Amino acid sequence: MSKKSKVEEMEGVKEEAQTVENPELNDENINGDTADGSGKEEVSEEDKLRDELSKEKDKFLRLFAEFENFKKRTSKERMDLFKTAGQEVMVSLLPVLDDFDRALKELAKSKDKEMFKGVELINNKFKETLKNKGLEQIEVSEGDTFDAEVHDAITQIPAPNKKLKGKIIDVVEKGFKLGDRIIRHPKVVVGN
Repeated sequence: MSKKSKVEEMEGVKEEAQTVENPELNDENINGDTADGSGKEEVSEEDKLRDELSKEKDKFLRLFAEFENFKKRTSKERMDLFKTAGQEVMVSLLPVLDDFDRALKELAKSKDKEMFKGVELINNKFKETLKNKGLEQIEVSEGDTFDAEVHDAITQIPAPNKKLKGKIIDVVEKGFKLGDRIIRHPKVVVGN
């Protein structure tokens, strides 16, 4: 048995008296229920609506985030498509550029200087147009250090001297890059 203080005993008696005198404050009504039970339904319906609203908000946020990701991905794919479309055209024009260089070498040997100047003008215009579209020649010269990530070694020959060991001895085909991407590696001969 526990001893209750006088104040606690008085409060307990007061509550019992209130419950008996005021039937609206009995146990059922204190919990929010009415005699027909509609109070619980109202609270549960309100809870259901809140749950449904939070679910819909969550769905909306997820859908919005997914849409934002879709927009970013589509934009990136579009940019990549434009780059690769230009790359294919550039790669297909590189053999024409090589042919111009070979033609200029042969025309330089001939006596027809007017023909040489005309072809040289066309070659320069062609190179400028490609340069304006983002094509850059990879500068490689004899004596440069061989870099496997940039250069494509087609053969190795004994180095004429010790200084050229592991260095580029000859450039067989020029390399090009479009923007930051190498579209054709320079083909080189390396000293062994």
